[in-house]
Amino acid sequence: ARCQCKLAPRERRNCGYPGISAAECRKAGCCFNASVPGVPWCFAPKPKRVRKVCPNDSYARINCGFPGITAKDCERKGCCFRAHPAGVPWCFYHRVVEE
Repeated sequence: ARCQCKLAPRERRNCGYPGISAAECRKAGCCFNASVPGVPWCFAPKPKRVRKVCPNDSYARINCGFPGITAKDCERKGCCFRAHPAGVPWCFYHRVVEE
């Protein structure tokens, strides 16, 4: 994402080699900005910011438990628990979303 490449020149960590092209740099998953001399032009992006959420769509749930699991046991496994509706997993995995 473009926002991952917004780094102050002093924060850039080299991600390429001398003379790397913008295309080769981006192909390697790195950011390219040649506007500031004396700092890496091909540099590592900022890590993505993500968070875990419990999916709202009950039919998108991926089972994380077993029949009869308690809310406490489910949450101890690091999963979401909602005892409704019938016919879908009540203990299910989080979904990771980018911020």
